[in-house]
Formats: sequence, C-alpha cells, structure tokens
Amino acid sequence: MSEEIQKNELVDFAVTARKYKTLLTEKFKNRTVWEKPNECEIKSHIPGTIIEVDVKEGQKVKKGELLLRLEAMKMQNKIEMPFDGIIKKINVKIGEKIPKNFLMIEIE
Repeated sequence: MSEEIQKNELVDFAVTARKYKTLLTEKFKNRTVWEKPNECEIKSHIPGTIIEVDVKEGQKVKKGELLLRLEAMKMQNKIEMPFDGIIKKINVKIGEKIPKNFLMIEIE
C-alpha cells in the first residue's frame, strides 16, 4: 500500500471564486421555507395521541421534568422540559389526536 502512495504524486489545487447559474425546479420553489424554531413552543415532531399531561398552566417546571406523553405507532414518547420555565398555555388534552408540528405547550 505504501508503494501505491509513493507512485501517486500529490498536487496542489485551488478553487477560484466563480459564479454559476441554474434553473430552480418547481419542487424547490414550492418547498416549505425553514423557520428558526421558537424555544418557547413545544411542538409535536410526529402525529400521535396524547395519553398523559403531567403539568398545569402557570406551573413552574425545571429542565428535564416530564411535560406529557405522546403515543405514536404504539410507542410512548416522553416530552420533557427543555429548560427551566413556567407553563404559559397547554393546547392539548388527554385522548386528543394531534398532527405533526402541532403546538402542544407554550412556555414563558
């Protein structure tokens, strides 16, 4: 293997600043534009059913505490508090089926 490396000579190269043009596809034009997530909003990453809500509005919650459980595809997903804060509003109730990106909890 070391013989192969010695046979192949390494060369320097540079990439110059050049401008290119391209056509945008319809799929690209119609895509959902990315938005920076709001850290004070807890949204569902997958559709599912709320099976447990462990907090109340106005409650002080510490980082890592359980907020609720979301069941999806026979799996229970624990939704935990990302940082210390106060629960501003709860937009879900037990037994409710929610879609992806649904705003479940708002934090102050």
